[in-house]
Amino acid sequence: MKRIIFLFFVFTTVLLSGKEKYSKAEIRQKTDSILAEGNLLYRYEKAAWVSTDLAMSMKEVKDNFGGYLIYKSEDSIKAIILGKDHSTCIYEMTFFKDGTNPYKELLVNRKLSVLEEELQVIKVKIMNEALTPAYAVNWPEGYSLAMEMIPCETGYKLYMLIGTSKKDVIPMGNDYIFFADKKGAITSWRKFHSMVIPAMATYKGEKVVGVVHSHLMAEPFITATDICNFKLYGYDYYGLKDFKVVSSALSKLFTYDAIKNTIETIDLGK
Repeated sequence: MKRIIFLFFVFTTVLLSGKEKYSKAEIRQKTDSILAEGNLLYRYEKAAWVSTDLAMSMKEVKDNFGGYLIYKSEDSIKAIILGKDHSTCIYEMTFFKDGTNPYKELLVNRKLSVLEEELQVIKVKIMNEALTPAYAVNWPEGYSLAMEMIPCETGYKLYMLIGTSKKDVIPMGNDYIFFADKKGAITSWRKFHSMVIPAMATYKGEKVVGVVHSHLMAEPFITATDICNFKLYGYDYYGLKDFKVVSSALSKLFTYDAIKNTIETIDLGK
């Protein structure tokens, strides 16, 4: 079957006036930071996917499933399956470099550690506030939102990522980040893309080999959520190699290469 490239352009957020200006060094520093964040976010969400799939495959865990908690522990990612009371761990997994298979897993019935309890309480607090009408968080039919909390210097970041079980769809867009202080109170937030951007993995029966969307002035760079969702769906599910973002603000083309795990920047000119 002949392979084709299908380019899917979507304009996002609100158009602002004026061009952003960054030096080459500043752009490299920014894309390096975004790449690191995207990779970490992917590790969190991949661990959530794998751990919940494993949990649902075991009746004794499935019957008592009360959610999950993902957190970083040194160089590893810990996945905790919560009991229905949300205060106990009934199944735990540890992921190292291989995000598909845990290198350690335990069927347990224990109370959450002090750290786990603190993270769970704060995550729930941020989620509950973020989902109030004040922030107008939404998602269309056929899609869902996954939520991952990552500690940062000032407190915590809660990412909301679009997801779907639709066949041949690479869901992107409609993604949020909420910044909270160390007590879990939201201090700022933003929506990266104003809508869902559903790229297709096939088109008229033929396999797509590349996808692209366009950012307007309000979001000049490729985002960590772009990278995470492309890795989860485009690369892991459908075997696509790269993903591109056209930046209207910078007149740049950002290409994320999932095999090399790099972001390449090309000047599109004025």
